Amino acid sequence: MTSFSPLNWPVVRQLRNKDPFGRDANTQSAKSEGLEGRIADADRVVQSVCPYCAVGCSQRVYVKDNKVIQIEGDPDSPISRGRLCPKGSASEQLVNSATRLTKIKYRAPYSTEWQELDQDTAMDMIADRYVESRRNGWQDKDEHGRVLNRTMAIAGLGGATLDNEENYLIKKLFTATGAIQVENQARI
Repeated sequence: MTSFSPLNWPVVRQLRNKDPFGRDANTQSAKSEGLEGRIADADRVVQSVCPYCAVGCSQRVYVKDNKVIQIEGDPDSPISRGRLCPKGSASEQLVNSATRLTKIKYRAPYSTEWQELDQDTAMDMIADRYVESRRNGWQDKDEHGRVLNRTMAIAGLGGATLDNEENYLIKKLFTATGAIQVENQARI
């Protein structure tokens, strides 16, 4: 029988071999027999949470040679039960994108060029600006003499990529420094 014979079509083989639902070897081709799953050669699987929204869908991150090769929904998750939205399904592209920035970039005021900064310099710049904003915007009392002890010069917007513990610590930091405008993406 030649490969182009209608008797070799999968649907004919299914009916001839009493496999109407196509769950047996009748539906396999020579090409499909040699295929492997995308995750078959992964070294390890790491549990993670999707970084895109506040739902917190669980993900399985498949790693080979310390490189992410696939990200899928975790079927053991009570939240998402193995399903991911289109953005969550594209998480692997976020990790492996050729356009992903991996160094700290800074553009000085009125400059047209970006420059790279090391982490210590960037953190010092952020801390200095935070302290200066707090100092310049500090309010001890209002016009009626009521104690405020706050600053309106600093606001925080948290993201859903952080877990509860991280958001809790950020909220405590902002509150301890007198900032009262603290919000999270999940509430907006």
